Amino acid sequence: MSKRDELIAKYADDLRNKCKMDPDMDLLRKVTIGCGPAIYNADSETVAASQPDELETVKKNFLMKKLGLADSPALMEAIHAVVEIYGRSERNKYRAVVYYMLTKHFGKEAVYG
Repeated sequence: MSKRDELIAKYADDLRNKCKMDPDMDLLRKVTIGCGPAIYNADSETVAASQPDELETVKKNFLMKKLGLADSPALMEAIHAVVEIYGRSERNKYRAVVYYMLTKHFGKEAVYG
């Protein structure tokens, strides 16, 4: 099993057990690949949900650039909703899991066609 496959399995486990979602494994794989090398770096593989700058980066670089969404208060509301689902007290909020949930939230699966 490759390192990426191990990480995808870990992300799927988080979605099932921490977020109470049944993951679409094909979409999760594509979102994970889309994260690029960030998933292999201890600092960038997680989202620091308590840092406003980090959430702004997720909004700009993922929601607006990658998913093509227009800037609006709904973007930050969705990020906060995803953080709540993941659990505010959960220390490791994996970037691929957060991006997966945001992709599902906005119905933008087609971006990963």
